[in-house]
Amino acid sequence: MAYLEEQRQLSRSVMQTRLDKGGYAVLASGLTEPIKNQIEALNIPGLTFDQTFVRSYPEASMSAHLTGFVGRDDVGSPLGYFGLEGFYDRELSARARVEKQEKDGLGHPLLSGDWELMPGRPGRSLELYLERGAQFLVEQELKKGLERYGAVSGEVIVMDPSTGGILAMASLPSYDQHKFHLFETTLYKNPSIANTYEPGSTFKVLVAAAALNENAVTESDHCDQCDGPLTIGDYNIKTWDNQYRPGATLEEILVHSDNTGMVWLEQQLGGEKMVEYLRRFGLGSKTGIDLQEEVASPLRSRWGDIDYATSSFGQGIAVTSIQMVRAVSAIANGGTLLEPHVVKNVLGDTPIPLPIKNKGQVITPETAKRITNLMVAAVEKGEAKWAIPKGYRIAGKTGTAQIAVSGHYDAEKTIASFVGFAPAEKPRFVMLVKLREPSSSQWGSETAAPLWFRLATKLLLHYNIAPSN
Repeated sequence: MAYLEEQRQLSRSVMQTRLDKGGYAVLASGLTEPIKNQIEALNIPGLTFDQTFVRSYPEASMSAHLTGFVGRDDVGSPLGYFGLEGFYDRELSARARVEKQEKDGLGHPLLSGDWELMPGRPGRSLELYLERGAQFLVEQELKKGLERYGAVSGEVIVMDPSTGGILAMASLPSYDQHKFHLFETTLYKNPSIANTYEPGSTFKVLVAAAALNENAVTESDHCDQCDGPLTIGDYNIKTWDNQYRPGATLEEILVHSDNTGMVWLEQQLGGEKMVEYLRRFGLGSKTGIDLQEEVASPLRSRWGDIDYATSSFGQGIAVTSIQMVRAVSAIANGGTLLEPHVVKNVLGDTPIPLPIKNKGQVITPETAKRITNLMVAAVEKGEAKWAIPKGYRIAGKTGTAQIAVSGHYDAEKTIASFVGFAPAEKPRFVMLVKLREPSSSQWGSETAAPLWFRLATKLLLHYNIAPSN
């Protein structure tokens, strides 16, 4: 008792009271392995130990938004909340052995009554697509990026376009799962699946892919209304830099991120057809990712000319980060929309592999190649020059979207992003980098894009991907 009193800060009187009740008594709980071994070495007659398991998060806040945490339900039983813990709570939780037997009015078992036994099982484990080294790399670089560019928050998603597997997913600021009760509850949700945003110019590649797939335009066509601002109803649409390029080709429209050119593109395609493709790319509905708390902003039910126009360059339309990554993955893999997944296998007595879920062909493989080449041109010929890894062809697009405040766009507050994949041929990963309200520059080309290329360089080395030339 003296040893327990010292090690567990339990008073001798409390332990004596428990023993005086007779029968089986619990003296202390939550002993660590070293303390248990020291007590066991005392060889006290009648003293036994019961083994229990607790959820531990050895990496503290690493992957917190991805994994979630274990709390308690209304009656005090363990319950998974958010992320994988919430989505797979039934699989991760042990199931107690249950025996059902028919009884009489006095509670005595009826020998001739029905009897049923439901065997218990231990909790299952999850095998993830995510790999610790890549996750650590992504979180470290994102943290540096927030500091370098003075952003309020940031997200990175890395996805395998051939399987839909999530290779890394990080959001900052985060929280410590061991001490979740000390953090604001708003931090519990994973912003990559639970928050929507206006994607800005990253959205242009989806509209361009739709126009190419419908043969509404070709790479040799020239925009006949790119010589100045466009007037649609009561609105004037301008380019981001007030520079205009009469007769611009599709490549020039994407390279220079020309909003007026995108409106021309949408008009060649047709607004209703554009919306049809947005749905085919999975926008307006949940992706089905195996994480708790996913949301989706439905596409508007009524569209006007100005709505079609602004949506063509990613304004006035809401998506989640995971929706954007999934849609661009359909370009990277040859046109197929896949359901994103974090878990590869559910492990137990018999492993349960989770199948790759193909949601249909969005664009043809030929269209996917054509839009990929245009995205490569956007990287190699764009206004800003980045540290592109030597010997690799990278496909991507920047985005800068103003944030709506009280119904009006604030020119000083933006969401800067870059989405792309590498290598451009047989891509190993699709990645989105998103920074909210960077203070060093409002432009995605000067904040999110450099961070994307730093990460891509390290991931190419991490995955041992050889350069193409």
